[in-house]
Amino acid sequence: MKKKVLIGLSGGVDSSVAADILVNSGCEITAVTMKIYDEKKYPNLVKTAGAKSGCFGGDDKKDLIDAENVAKRYNIPFHIIDLSSYYQENILKYFQDEYLAGRTPNPCIKCNQKVKFGLLLEESLKLGVEFDCFATGHYARVEYDDNIGRYLLKKALFVEKDQSYFLSFLSQKQLSQILLPLGGYTKPEVRALARSIGLFTMDKEESQDFYEGDYRDLIERGVKRGNIVDTDGKILGTHDGIVNFTIGQRRGLGVSSNAPLYVVKLDKDTNEVTVDYEKGLFQDNMIVRDLNWISIENLKEPIKAKVRIRYRHTESGATIYPEEDGSIKVRFDNPQKAITPGQAAVIYDGDVVVGAGFIE
Repeated sequence: MKKKVLIGLSGGVDSSVAADILVNSGCEITAVTMKIYDEKKYPNLVKTAGAKSGCFGGDDKKDLIDAENVAKRYNIPFHIIDLSSYYQENILKYFQDEYLAGRTPNPCIKCNQKVKFGLLLEESLKLGVEFDCFATGHYARVEYDDNIGRYLLKKALFVEKDQSYFLSFLSQKQLSQILLPLGGYTKPEVRALARSIGLFTMDKEESQDFYEGDYRDLIERGVKRGNIVDTDGKILGTHDGIVNFTIGQRRGLGVSSNAPLYVVKLDKDTNEVTVDYEKGLFQDNMIVRDLNWISIENLKEPIKAKVRIRYRHTESGATIYPEEDGSIKVRFDNPQKAITPGQAAVIYDGDVVVGAGFIE
């Protein structure tokens, strides 16, 4: 019996090639794509000049058309599921709340956990779609380990495009359902394959950001003016809202100094932005909460591992200590620059994701 696969099509080259691989492997494919952009709620969003392409914004319509055309090429059933209300109430609200609280959110991780690998599958089942597994164009690998009885999330074989960071909050149930055909490919190989079979998405720009415009367009409430201060509390200037800043930011501070200043702290209670010289950005420890363990059931004793504190960060060696309240303390072997509250910290043992949580 053919394996029944539901594939999430984004309209981009990666999911298009994943579909081609699955069709040629003899699977019975149904395609689905999710509509998350509400043009009535956000009618005037425009792409910022020079911005990277994003999955949320005015290009949504074109992506939906491209996804449908990929499905037509392979003569596979195709469904568009409107999840824009849920996305607004959950992912965008999380995004807004985090910025207003002085933290830097990661909406792509939340979207994968709650929407793409969550609600999208539930709504597909409601449509009567039968499937054994759900496939996407992500660059990562999932394997079942008989020795420990758990599904493992692993880096892509070619780490330059590895996206395990963005999948690190998926549950064991979610990991048990997914199929990642591109885990062993490089991006150039995927584009070359698309070109060789004449896929119209072969040169399409990939989505690299959650939103293609100025993220402040999405924050409609609670933005207040406040002070920019140094680490001694001395007022150096004023700002138009802490949502305009993130840890490590240097440009656009509007204060002068004899050496470059960087944002080192955002305080929602005092509405202050604290700045310091570059040395003030380095820390050797952090607390991480809201943990999702993958290769282990729970952390019961300290372990040595490598930790990534943002997507483009090079993993760094650390000792990880369990805390009584369920959080963990991460102590790095070497101080790390711009540890940012709200960002995901992902723990690796070689190419295996041990678990992940959000930086306090």
